[in-house]
Amino acid sequence: MTSHERYEQQAGHERQARHEYAGRTAPASTPAVAVVSPTVNDYTGFAEAYAADNETNLLNAHYERPAMLDLAGDVAGRRILDAGCGAGPLATALHARGARVSGFDSSAGMVELARRRLGDDVDFRVADLGGPLPYADDTFDDVVASLVLHYLKDWGPALAELRRVLKPGGRLIASVEHPFAMNLMHRQAGREAEYNYFDTTNWTDEWTMSGRSALMSRWHRPLHAMTDAFGAAGFRITVISEPAPDAAARELFPEALTAAPRFLCFLFFVLETAPAVSGD
Repeated sequence: MTSHERYEQQAGHERQARHEYAGRTAPASTPAVAVVSPTVNDYTGFAEAYAADNETNLLNAHYERPAMLDLAGDVAGRRILDAGCGAGPLATALHARGARVSGFDSSAGMVELARRRLGDDVDFRVADLGGPLPYADDTFDDVVASLVLHYLKDWGPALAELRRVLKPGGRLIASVEHPFAMNLMHRQAGREAEYNYFDTTNWTDEWTMSGRSALMSRWHRPLHAMTDAFGAAGFRITVISEPAPDAAARELFPEALTAAPRFLCFLFFVLETAPAVSGD
């Protein structure tokens, strides 16, 4: 086993032990294309428990969210749409930095928590990413899509809508499950035959929060499929990031980060709307 693989394994062990990333259990062995029931991805069922964990855990609070904020940079005065806003932790941080924020999520329970948190300062709505969005063309300077695209089988409609609501030259800042990390996890579990890296495949696992369990379904796709989808939707990639956790994480999670100060978990993109091509 290489040192890189040992780091990956240690990070995975730490995630499982601390119930990181929403307290999920080890992934169940499922077919390459899982049968999705109506109860899959029911965030409303454990919205409050998930939101509380998200505030303090390693992967969300000290890795993913700081990376998104760092990539966003100075947002004062910018109109930002939080796509898949959940209970609003990223929207709260952006609002505190002076952005004019709107947000939506498919979970009514999550949206209610976000509204409780920020009141009338932020316009939160219930809407599905991948369907028509309730915003006018060319409305936002930036869209942030934090750990939400990997819930979709087809990124095309979602990216087209996000492209539509962005102003010319606007940015899409997105984080997704890192395809290399997901492939490594499946290989370590002996599921490499079911989850070929180069295929777009659905997989489910069970998350347990405050005694309630739910099946969570996500889609793995290889890196080239991601970049192809961005290009097809009219985006130009300006940044691909694989960051380290924030400075506070080493003191809060010393066991995990002494063994693996850098690890693969999520992959981050900054995309800009490509200029329209004028005709002759």
